[in-house]
Amino acid sequence: MSENEVYALEVRNIVKRFPGVLANDHVNFNLRKGEIHALLGENGAGKTTLMNIIYGLYTPDEGEIYVDGKKVEIQSPHDAIRLGIGMVHQHFMLVPVFTVAENLVLGAEPTKGWQLDLKAAREAVRRLSEHYGLEVDPDAVVEDLPVGVQQRVEILKALYREAKILVLDEPTAVLTPQEVEELFVIMRELTKRGVSIIFITHKLKEVLAIADRITVMRRGRVVGTTTPAEATEESLARMMVGREVVLQVPKGPAKPGDVVLEVRDLKVEDERGLMAVNGVSFEVREGEILGIAGVQGNGQTELVEAITGLRSAREGKVLLGGVEAPFRRPRFLIEHGMAHIPEDRQKHGLVLSYSIADNLVLCTYYKPPFAHGLQRNQQAILENARRLVKEYDVRTPSIFTPASALSGGNQQKVIVAREFSRPVRLLVANQPTRGLDVGSIEYIHKRVVEMRDHGAAVLLVSAELDEIMSLSDRIAVMYRGKIVAIVNAGEVDKSQLGLLMAGGQLQPA
Repeated sequence: MSENEVYALEVRNIVKRFPGVLANDHVNFNLRKGEIHALLGENGAGKTTLMNIIYGLYTPDEGEIYVDGKKVEIQSPHDAIRLGIGMVHQHFMLVPVFTVAENLVLGAEPTKGWQLDLKAAREAVRRLSEHYGLEVDPDAVVEDLPVGVQQRVEILKALYREAKILVLDEPTAVLTPQEVEELFVIMRELTKRGVSIIFITHKLKEVLAIADRITVMRRGRVVGTTTPAEATEESLARMMVGREVVLQVPKGPAKPGDVVLEVRDLKVEDERGLMAVNGVSFEVREGEILGIAGVQGNGQTELVEAITGLRSAREGKVLLGGVEAPFRRPRFLIEHGMAHIPEDRQKHGLVLSYSIADNLVLCTYYKPPFAHGLQRNQQAILENARRLVKEYDVRTPSIFTPASALSGGNQQKVIVAREFSRPVRLLVANQPTRGLDVGSIEYIHKRVVEMRDHGAAVLLVSAELDEIMSLSDRIAVMYRGKIVAIVNAGEVDKSQLGLLMAGGQLQPA
């Protein structure tokens, strides 16, 4: 950049404190006009806090913000939008029953007299779609659109409000590989037309594929800025964590034995009474990992809840070691050797107000050595906690600390420590690394492979294709409540899996 060139956005010495936490510690960051600048960092590194300051959701304690070289005050999202800053959140802010046009103009509606001018709204969608290459039907109802197209609507919403700076927060988290490629084409087209993009993600491959520059944050500070030409996945991971990280855990061939989990013709309804799982059958053997791939929302959550005793099925059977498992009976499953890493660690994995020590015996608190009849053995509970906290590297000031005070990664380690520290025949791991940093992901992957190698059967459900492909021995693909294919992990590539995840079929060789 030349000395006279003006940044689209610049933050200088931003400081933000929360009680007991210095979230942003004199952060400096800039965004050039027409560039894609990726922002990387572990959980708690300060990325989200910084973006919330830029978008006006937080006010900084110290520091300055400049837009187009002019110092600005951003007290609210309204200020940010007025300055040409738009944000596309990871969880879309759309009204499902509204059309694309209605969602686009919501909050800034064109009117004719006292009435909404829907013709003008539709015209705005068409004009912006053509200008930015974001093809979308203005009259389509949002809930009927694929996730990738819903994301286009979010981007169009920001562009309708004349955003010249776009913050994309984990924009690929719910997309198939093909939709990710389409998004990258759109991002490049936007920058050609003068839009500047801040791209927040934890996927190192994507950063190297799309970013012009990469800034890494660690513990509230910027530790460096680099370019894809100068960086590798390994070097970026090292910057994020502060040590060497194994990105793909070594894994030998599976040695499958007897069937441990058998699912027969399972049908499960969602909260609305619609069929979320529609006639699913599969089996998992000891000494193997069966991965279930699919875009989130295709029945994976309901399937796992039925298998783990959290939801009743309408039809079908679940057999554990040949014994039919009753629905809505988690303790039966625990007694028969099932371990469960749940999708929502705070709702189903922990009692947040309980101490770490008590959370570590949630499945076994009524058994020796932790209890004798109705009498708790507090000494045994505390000794168990000290041992597991050390063995599983749970970062906590004390075993008496409530689970709610831990970071997401350490909450996950508490769950893994509890579930892996008892005899396990079947491990059901649902999104086991969602929202975790590369260091915690490496740790959990190692433990899952160890479980397999010690003879457990593993059912892995993940929206992360890299995770599915690196850990699984076989892969089942779910689409609209059905398993559309089961393939050996080494015999398909990412694009073929992406095709199956979108409802397509593989061409015969």
